[in-house]
Amino acid sequence: MTRLVKLTLCFYVVLCALSTKADDNQVPLTKLGTKTGPSLKFFYCYSCGYRKVFEEYVGILRQKYPELQIDGENYNPSSNIMLIAKLICFAKISLIVLIVSGFNFGQPLPSLWQWCMDNRFYSCMMIFFIFNAIEGQLISSGAFEIHFNDVPVWSKLETGRIPQPLELFQIIDTHLNWQYADVDIG
Repeated sequence: MTRLVKLTLCFYVVLCALSTKADDNQVPLTKLGTKTGPSLKFFYCYSCGYRKVFEEYVGILRQKYPELQIDGENYNPSSNIMLIAKLICFAKISLIVLIVSGFNFGQPLPSLWQWCMDNRFYSCMMIFFIFNAIEGQLISSGAFEIHFNDVPVWSKLETGRIPQPLELFQIIDTHLNWQYADVDIG
């Protein structure tokens, strides 16, 4: 195979890898098969290290509210930011493939490209780390959002901080009282 065919095949594989998208919006067949009690949903920034905070909160909340359904997932930034991050990832992989393959543009090489060809390992490592840092900054949202029965009850993006456990207990108690205020126990 010629070098151009190999390069085209590499770009096609990269495009296919970037275009695969998981279907996270699947709807359950019945609502009865899903959660039936009150639920608490956390959306946290995984790259900021908030998963550990989420896990600690789950442990605390399960002790006080065993009936509460608690879920958590990564908070994804807007689709535009994600698209930019994917484009940066594509550019990173493309540059590394071009450098490793020794692609020659058929013209006198610019001094930067010539340096990359002369120092392939070092230039690929630099590209990898610099582009990863940029991607990380783009997808790092700093979010720690909490929803009670799909109603937002706390937003770190708005308040600038994570709630203290006592604050979270008060929020949950308030929402549980509202939810069960109409229920006549006697």
